[in-house]
Amino acid sequence: AWCCCDEFNRIDIEVLSVIAQQLLTIRNAKAAKAARFMFEGREIKLVASCSAFITMNPGYAGRTELPDNLKALFRPFAMMVPDYGLIAEVILYSEGFHSSKNLAQKMVQMYKLCSEQLSQQDHYDFGMRAVKSVLVMAGSLKRENPTVQEDVVLIRALRDSNLPKFLADDAVLFQAILLDLFPGVEIPSHDYGKLRLAIAA
Repeated sequence: AWCCCDEFNRIDIEVLSVIAQQLLTIRNAKAAKAARFMFEGREIKLVASCSAFITMNPGYAGRTELPDNLKALFRPFAMMVPDYGLIAEVILYSEGFHSSKNLAQKMVQMYKLCSEQLSQQDHYDFGMRAVKSVLVMAGSLKRENPTVQEDVVLIRALRDSNLPKFLADDAVLFQAILLDLFPGVEIPSHDYGKLRLAIAA
């Protein structure tokens, strides 16, 4: 019986302490090579091959620092940063894009520049989760507009996904980065029609 708890340090510190005590109980039973042991007031059978694994992002916004008694129960190992360019290229191909390699490189470069040049805000996310959501949106836009140039489709996805969450100054910087990476590409503005009128009213 194995379990893997993803993004473990998003759990509240109070809950982490309870989990630490439960894991310690299981570990002590395994160390004693017990066939049965007391767990949360009940005697249960111990499966000797049981194990627990966790994933976490230390230092990431909104994450909790693990208590020392919980850290002691796990053996840490580092993960390599994934190749965002290759992942973006494959997803773009799967979404029906033909110039995926070039577009993926530009997109990864754009997120790199944004993370370096824009202000640091807790709600800004330039990681794989953000990349994936933009790529899926780009695929959806491409299917809706099959005759539109692929770079225009990607720019629209990047703009529509990111611009609403940026501060005013960062929005200007973001637009400048887009223009630098996609020179000479004209992006048609959205016709918000009734929505714009309703907001203005």
